[in-house]
Amino acid sequence: MDSGGSGLRVVVGAAGRGPLARAASRTPVRTGERGIDPGHFMEQLLDLTRPLVAGAGVGRLEAAVVGAAGLASLGDALRAELPAALARELGVRRVALAADAVTAYVGALGARPGAVVAAGTGLIAVGTDLTGWRRADGWGHLLGDSGGGAWIGRAGLEAALRAHDGRDGGSARLLAEAEARFGPAAGLPGQVYPRPDRPAVLASFAPRVGACAAEGDAVARDILRTAARHMAEAAAAVCPAQGAPGPLVAVTGGLTGLGDPLLGSLAGELRRRLPSARQVPAEGDPLHGSVRMATDLATGSFTLPGDDALLTVVAPVRA
Repeated sequence: MDSGGSGLRVVVGAAGRGPLARAASRTPVRTGERGIDPGHFMEQLLDLTRPLVAGAGVGRLEAAVVGAAGLASLGDALRAELPAALARELGVRRVALAADAVTAYVGALGARPGAVVAAGTGLIAVGTDLTGWRRADGWGHLLGDSGGGAWIGRAGLEAALRAHDGRDGGSARLLAEAEARFGPAAGLPGQVYPRPDRPAVLASFAPRVGACAAEGDAVARDILRTAARHMAEAAAAVCPAQGAPGPLVAVTGGLTGLGDPLLGSLAGELRRRLPSARQVPAEGDPLHGSVRMATDLATGSFTLPGDDALLTVVAPVRA
């Protein structure tokens, strides 16, 4: 499973046969006073998973991996309730609860030392030397996630409103894009502030910022250069000690779709901050990482280090 700011994705498969069926919901799992809402998570998960299990004919589920955005900071209730709920409702025997940054890491690099920047709606970097984990950022759209999709979208909308007001730092092109997406600029706060999925709403404007940057808008290009700097700072903060050969560094997530206006700047920032690291393309996405981890759990070959906040394995879990 992969739960993030844009919704929930689920894959059901069998060891040795790979993924058999998949489904997705575009509704993000709610957060509240207890953090990530385990009841809402299970409600969505069961709606997606039960038909997949029945259709794939896999019977009892041996292992489940949950990759969840916000798990490190907001996951106490999820950790307390989800393993038993998965055992009770789906017969799952072993459960790994992982921050989505960990599943992103495994999807990108597998069980190799290095650092991965997971850049989607939010942004977090994780690194490991295979004895422990380090993280940077991932503090959510109000306190961090610097350089992520919501951050880029918010910066683009701020530049649009600066142009609307006639202040320095505005972009008429971004203003036109914002009004095309959200309606008149004066109504923009009402389109954003009340939304429970505000990070996803903000991130939905990031592709418009990327398009404006690709077409030469100076303000949009500066936003993406700053985002690249934030991303490289996070990678440098978690990367294992550099030696020979250097650690691997990869970037994964939806922001890679913004292309060269972001990735070109990021490559340069990573070379400057991590000169011995080897930049490699991500092998897969966070959901691919969840599948890799679930396969290892089911076959008894799981070797990743545990971490109270980032990766917890519960076994056995009995219904």
